[in-house]
Amino acid sequence: SLRLNIPKIVIGMTVVSFATSAPELIVSVKSALNGFPDLAMGNVVGSNVANLGLVLAVTIILSPIQVERSFYKTDWPVMMISSCVLFGFVAFDNSLQRYEGIILVLFLIIFLIYLLKVQKPAVVEELEVKEEAPLSVLKTGILLGLGGVCLWGGSELLISGAVGMAEFYGVSKRVIAVTVVSIGTSVPELAASIIAVMKKEKAISLGNLIGSNMFNILAVLGVTSIIQPIIINDKGLLTNDIYWMLGISFIILPLVFLPRGLRLGWRD
Repeated sequence: SLRLNIPKIVIGMTVVSFATSAPELIVSVKSALNGFPDLAMGNVVGSNVANLGLVLAVTIILSPIQVERSFYKTDWPVMMISSCVLFGFVAFDNSLQRYEGIILVLFLIIFLIYLLKVQKPAVVEELEVKEEAPLSVLKTGILLGLGGVCLWGGSELLISGAVGMAEFYGVSKRVIAVTVVSIGTSVPELAASIIAVMKKEKAISLGNLIGSNMFNILAVLGVTSIIQPIIINDKGLLTNDIYWMLGISFIILPLVFLPRGLRLGWRD
C-alpha cells in the first residue's frame, strides 16, 4: 500500500479490514467450491459469535476498554443492519444467491465511501501511527506470496480436518463450522487482543471487532456467494445459530451503557 501511495485512511478501512477477514474469506470460498456450503455459512455465523462472545469477552476480562461514540452512531447500527439483511436473504429460500451477494458487496462499498467522505477526520485520528519505510519490491512480493500460500494451504487443512472430524464423530458439518472452524479463524483476533493487553497497549477496540463482523457478512459471504451461491442444507443454521449471532450482536448495545456509559469491563 505504501509503495502504491495509497492513503493511510484507505489502508486502515479496507486493506487491514479485508486482511483480518482473510481466513474467513478463504475458508468460506473453499468450502462452497468444495461442496460444503454449511461450512461456509456456519464459519461466518460462528466467527461473528466468537468475535464478541470469546475475543471481546477475554479482552474486557483482562482489561476494561473505553468505547468510542462512533459505536452507537455508526458501527453497531451498520453491523445490525448487515446481520438483519443477511437473515432476510436466507430465511425464506435457505440460500444466498449471486445477486444477493452483489447487494451485500455494494452495501459494503457504499459504507466505505460514507466513512471516507463523512467520518474521515475521526478515522484519521484513530489511525495515527508512526511513519514506516516501504518494504522493497522483492520482500513485498515474497511476503505476499508466502502469506497467500500459507493461508490457502491452511484453509485446505482446516476444511479437510473439519469435514473429517464431522464424519468421524457423526455430527453435522454445520456444528463443526460454528465451533471448531469459526474459533480457528478467530484465533488471530484473540491473540492480538491478549498481546495488546499484555504489552499494556490500547486493547483491541469494540469498533474493530464490530467492523470484523460487518466485513464477515458483507465481504466474506458477499464474495463467496458471487463465486458460488450458498445453499444451506442444515436448517439448524437458520433455526438456531443465526439467532445466536443476532442476539449477541444486539446485547452489546445495552452492555456498553450499563452500568457505566461507553465502557466495557469484566462485569459485562
